[in-house]
Amino acid sequence: MDAPRTIACLLYPHVMSLDLTGPLQVFASANDERQRQGLPAAYRLLVLGQQAGPMPTSAGFQLVVEQAWSAIEPAYIDTLLIPGGQGDKAQCQNIELLAWLRSAAPQIRRLGSVCSGALILAAAGLLNGRRATTHWADLDCLRQEHPQIEISGDCLHTYDPQDPCGNGHIFTSAGVTAGIDLALALVEADLGRPLALAVAKRLVLFLRRPGGQAQFSALLTPEPSRVPRLASLLEWIPLHLHADLSLAALATQANMTPRTLSRIFNQELGMGPGRYVEIVRLEAARNLLQNAQASISTVARLSGFNHPENLRRTFHKHLGISPQEYAERFA
Repeated sequence: MDAPRTIACLLYPHVMSLDLTGPLQVFASANDERQRQGLPAAYRLLVLGQQAGPMPTSAGFQLVVEQAWSAIEPAYIDTLLIPGGQGDKAQCQNIELLAWLRSAAPQIRRLGSVCSGALILAAAGLLNGRRATTHWADLDCLRQEHPQIEISGDCLHTYDPQDPCGNGHIFTSAGVTAGIDLALALVEADLGRPLALAVAKRLVLFLRRPGGQAQFSALLTPEPSRVPRLASLLEWIPLHLHADLSLAALATQANMTPRTLSRIFNQELGMGPGRYVEIVRLEAARNLLQNAQASISTVARLSGFNHPENLRRTFHKHLGISPQEYAERFA
C-alpha cells in the first residue's frame, strides 16, 4: 500500500454515534498496529456532512463534520460509510445528498452502510437488485419500501470482496456494532488476516463473530387483535407448548380444516402454522435461557422441543449458535 486510503464516514443530525465512531476506531487501530510494526499509516480518516462544523448525535453530544461532502472529489474517497440513527429518515428525503451518493458511487471504490444507514442507500436507489441487510428492527421497512432489494436478515454484513455481483463495491451491515464487524472485514481485505486479527485482539473483539444478528433480535409474535381470525389460537399456543401442536391438532383447536388454517396463517402471518409454532417455542426457550431458570434439557422440555438435540438444531437454524452459547452470552 502506498499513500493512505481515505476512509470517510457521513455525519448528519441525530446520527447513532457508535455507527460512526465504532468503524472509524477499527481503521484507526489498524494504523496503530502498523505503526507498532514500523509501517506507515494505511488509512486517512475523514468525517463528511452537509456543512462543516459541530453536529448533534442521538446520544446528545456533538461530533464535528470536517468537510462538506459536496466540496470533495468523490474519487479522493476510497471507502465511504453511511451510518444510521434517529436522523436517517430526514436523510432519506435529502434530495441533494441522495443525488450526490448516486453520482459518487461509481467513483468510490467501496460504499457501505452501518445499521439503518441502509435505508439511505436504498432511498438513493443504490441497493436495487443487490443483497442487503440492516438493523433487525428495520428489516420490514426495507423489505416493504424497497421490494427490488434481496433482504438478508440474519447476516452481520454483506461485504464480500470476491463476490462478482458487486458486494465488494456496495454493501450493508446490520445493527450498530455490526459496523465494527464490517470494518474488520474491510481491514482484512486491505491489510491481511494477521493485521485484522491483531486489531480485533487489541479491541477485544471477535474477528468473525459467531452467529448472525437474529440472536439479538426479538422474534415477537403479533398482537392477536391484528389477526382476528387467529386470535384465540395464538393466545392458546404459548400456554400449551408441551402439547401436540401439529397441523392437525391446531386445526382441531381452531375448528378449521388443516388446509384452511394453513391458508389463513400464510395470509395473515406470512408463514405456515409449523414455522409459527417453532418460533414461539424458540422465543420461550430464549426467555428461559436468558433468565437462567433451568438447564438445557429442562428448557427443551418446557418449551416443547422435548429433547436437547431438537433445541440445539432449532437454535442453529434460526440464531446460528447453540443454546449453551446463547445462555453464556445473554443469561
